[in-house]
Amino acid sequence: MMSTIKAWAAMEPGAQLQPFSYEAGLLGAEEVEVAVEYCGLCHTDLAFINNEWGTIPFPLVPGHEITGKIVALGDVAKSKGLSIGQTVGIGWTNESCGHCGPCLDGDQNLCTTVKATIWGHHGGFAERVRAHWIWTVPIPEEVNAADAGPMFCAGITVFSPLMEFGIKPTDRIGVFGIGGLGHLSVQFCHAWGAEVTAFSSSASKTEETKKLGADYIVSSRDTAEWGALKGKFDLIIITVAVPLDWDKIIEMLGPKGRLHFVGIIYEPIPVSVISLLGIQKSVSASPGGSRGVLDKMLRFAAHHNISPMVEHFPMSKVNEAIAHLNSGKANYRVVLDADF
Repeated sequence: MMSTIKAWAAMEPGAQLQPFSYEAGLLGAEEVEVAVEYCGLCHTDLAFINNEWGTIPFPLVPGHEITGKIVALGDVAKSKGLSIGQTVGIGWTNESCGHCGPCLDGDQNLCTTVKATIWGHHGGFAERVRAHWIWTVPIPEEVNAADAGPMFCAGITVFSPLMEFGIKPTDRIGVFGIGGLGHLSVQFCHAWGAEVTAFSSSASKTEETKKLGADYIVSSRDTAEWGALKGKFDLIIITVAVPLDWDKIIEMLGPKGRLHFVGIIYEPIPVSVISLLGIQKSVSASPGGSRGVLDKMLRFAAHHNISPMVEHFPMSKVNEAIAHLNSGKANYRVVLDADF
């Protein structure tokens, strides 16, 4: 099966997106073709459009928070429990090899030859998109597919550490940044049973953040407020992309406490071994999550009625949506509705 696919693409770094068509070629045996209905707009899409990583091939069709319906299955994919018309999601990871060490351990997102949905592959700002069957994820009926796209990037990014590090309902968690990632992190951590402290730079979000599940709200800018929290947290999740006072943040970790990064901070982070050694603190980071954890996240979200807070734009107004996100006005995620 061959397809000519209509899309929105940046033809060069920093350019506005424009209509673009490409030939998808024959459908691979293990591939699934999905008719895109909705696609989230993520800050990583903006970073790729601006070529902030310096290695992005153009033309670029962004979009890696995709929900839609299966319209075609490769010969192998037909036997993997998927069906035509099924509602599915596709996130950051598009393909993994299935035979390297991480894949065999169930960590397919850490595959040694992993392929991304928007890196050398055309993404979801399009009428159709393709992915390997293992990364074409069924969406439970209880989850609203129209708003679910951000779960496949922002959601899995903040949910995965809860499972990866064996976080307990009795743990105390701090979340820095109550934006696209942070507002989901607060919901997940609250539903997990943990005591949640939200560190926010916006006082106007206080009541909304409490409704999301935060037990306490502290300024992320006024470090004087942090003094009373020394030694309190079992886990601190950093969802922001800006430098902070890392020494003071590490002081807020308790015994075996972990400072964990899911936001991309480009500047080096100075860390003293002495600040970690005494009571066995650690610093870590993680990229998304495995396919198994994606399924568990969706089931957990369905069970606890967790969903992203989103604003919808027609995909034909993608440049307006990008400007809205760039302005910092998005509340909290932006989703594009395919209207080809």
